[in-house]
Amino acid sequence: MTEPVLPDFTPAPNQAGNPELYEVENRAIDHEGTLRQALGEVADLSGRTVVDLGCGSGFWLQDYAEQAASVIGVEPDPTLLELARKRVASQGLDGVQVLQGSAEHLPLAEGSVDVVHARFAYFFPTPTNDCTPGLREVLRVLRPGGTLVVIDNDQENGQFAALLRASDTAQQFQGTGDYNRAWWAGQGAETRQVMSSWSFETAADRDAVLRLEFPADVADAHLAAHPGQTRLSYGYLLHCLAKPPAAGAQPLP
Repeated sequence: MTEPVLPDFTPAPNQAGNPELYEVENRAIDHEGTLRQALGEVADLSGRTVVDLGCGSGFWLQDYAEQAASVIGVEPDPTLLELARKRVASQGLDGVQVLQGSAEHLPLAEGSVDVVHARFAYFFPTPTNDCTPGLREVLRVLRPGGTLVVIDNDQENGQFAALLRASDTAQQFQGTGDYNRAWWAGQGAETRQVMSSWSFETAADRDAVLRLEFPADVADAHLAAHPGQTRLSYGYLLHCLAKPPAAGAQPLP
């Protein structure tokens, strides 16, 4: 059955435009394990019900399934949704389901999940992009004491940050680092910096991914300055917002 297109859905130009190449990009992320370690420190997934919000083609669902008691992938794009469901079936991921929805429209009951991860999905606050509706919806489905973790790009530290600053398109979509930090601080979130990398199998893979993510002039300038390299430093920001525990209850450990 073909899923309907949500009325406020806008396809992501990178993953929706080239899912196969975006797989290459995903495989390059965090070979050091510093990002994964930090994610475990800010919100333990063991025994939890976890939502991968904006799960795309489902690349990270297996990783979550290895840690959590149950996993729910939520994705608005009908094409990526189908890819995620096929991945779950082919990998035999028990305790994992994939539902159509978005940050503003989560197909989940109130207070039904422990942790929501949003990895480069929806929560890019800018003066013209109000992320409050999605935040309100996430807080609805979180249990008291649950946590939203937004995996965002550090726009100040690392080579990837330099590419973002050089790209007008990226700046327009993601806003500025100062604005993002201030917006999240205003919501009561804590922000943690994590330095990791992209590590590609070949320089050709790196070149193709940079041209997927950035305008040609920005990508070409970086490639000319770093010929043949397969690694670039990549900083992340983890915006972590905990839902207050119910009165008299202990927060999740």
